[in-house]
Amino acid sequence: MRTVYVNGEYLPETEARVSIFDRGFLMADGVYEVTSVLDGKLVDFEGHLARLERSLNELDMRKPDGFDNLLEIHRDLVARNGIEDGLIYLQVTRGSDGDRDFVFPDPETTPPTLVLFTQSKPGLADNPAAKKGMKIISIDDLRWGRRDIKTVQLLYPSMGKMMARKAGADDAWMIEDGHVTEGTSNNAYIVKGNTIVTRHLSHEILHGITRAAVLSFAREAQMQVEERPFTLDEAKAADEAFVTSASAFVMPVVEIDGTALGDGAPGPVARRLREIYIDESRKAAV
Repeated sequence: MRTVYVNGEYLPETEARVSIFDRGFLMADGVYEVTSVLDGKLVDFEGHLARLERSLNELDMRKPDGFDNLLEIHRDLVARNGIEDGLIYLQVTRGSDGDRDFVFPDPETTPPTLVLFTQSKPGLADNPAAKKGMKIISIDDLRWGRRDIKTVQLLYPSMGKMMARKAGADDAWMIEDGHVTEGTSNNAYIVKGNTIVTRHLSHEILHGITRAAVLSFAREAQMQVEERPFTLDEAKAADEAFVTSASAFVMPVVEIDGTALGDGAPGPVARRLREIYIDESRKAAV
């Protein structure tokens, strides 16, 4: 049985409780982060912490008690649950003032709710999907306009994954004004010639922590990078494609809407970036 963390306490998961009036439950008024664990250590932790602080600030949500001890809490959960490879999910909501109201509760009297739990994923870095690549479908991007804030409003991305599954694919890329924004839970990239193309940072996409690291490694490896919108037609005509996320690292894409990319197998750029990212992440993990 997992040990989880709820508002300052380490508890068996069966004893964890959050109020039915919590605004995360009633209003999706919350933010989250997912940090990967490799060899019992945390990957890109500082980046996730910085993005969490930004998300809280953007929603005018105060930091939860325990914010300054989040590294220790993460490490405690890894140790208590014996996680070698896996994920740590962290969620902060605006808390509960004992009833339902659209108006924010007074932050001085209603503390945020802080929850963390682990997921064991043995062999996380050896995901067999990386060897065969992902098949992608395109769907309209119907989300709200502040996708740069990592909120728990994940209904439409979940629906997108189910649309992909129904179509016999692995995931979906979302399209707005003819251009790819991102995947349901990842940032999207194409490769044409020697150039990696991915959408620039804005309110339209999540500012991926893995994205930042991968682009840095790509530039260090003398790869060309263009940060700009690309069309669905551009993607279908690309030599290769891939996605990045905290849990998938770098994952090749081999098909979009039934159109095979390149020779229909993971391309050399995606394979190389995955190798570099995992190697460097293991070295830098805390």
